[in-house]
Amino acid sequence: MGAETRTPRGKWIETGLRALADGGPDAVRVEALAKSLGVTKGGFYGYFADRSALLEEMLDTWERESVDDLLARVEHEGGDTEARMRKAGELAAGGRLLAIDLAVRDWARRDRAVADRLRRVDNRRMDYLRSLFRERYDDEDEVEARCMLSFSLLVGNHFLAADHGDRSREEVYELAVKLIRS
Repeated sequence: MGAETRTPRGKWIETGLRALADGGPDAVRVEALAKSLGVTKGGFYGYFADRSALLEEMLDTWERESVDDLLARVEHEGGDTEARMRKAGELAAGGRLLAIDLAVRDWARRDRAVADRLRRVDNRRMDYLRSLFRERYDDEDEVEARCMLSFSLLVGNHFLAADHGDRSREEVYELAVKLIRS
């Protein structure tokens, strides 16, 4: 008999993150993940003691990707302050990471441990944003206000349903970014 190929641990985590982004933490169920992966759930328990262990590793992955990996990429690509701000915003607001981030924010409303994790992640993000704004502004009040506005725009943009007259959402977003960074 040939050796069976195990579904890698990372596949379980990635599939869990996709389920979280699509349906929140209640959608992260071992049976559903196994079905999505086309495997039995038995392999899951070779990696994780239980669903809680998977959820914790999913949060670890989200934190690493959305802070450590993202900031490392921004700094590696370099550029002036504006280029780094733009790159960080593009990466944070783009696709997969944003969907997971929004799901974690919703989850944090009902789970104290997740809320604590989100606070730590947001604090790390704000620290980086502060460092960028300090390259442009000396006034700490202005730095803090611009950081708050920038971060609020990034997150809040996805919860607004308002129309903008003849302007698209993207045009108004870019106008707001320009005002905050001017």
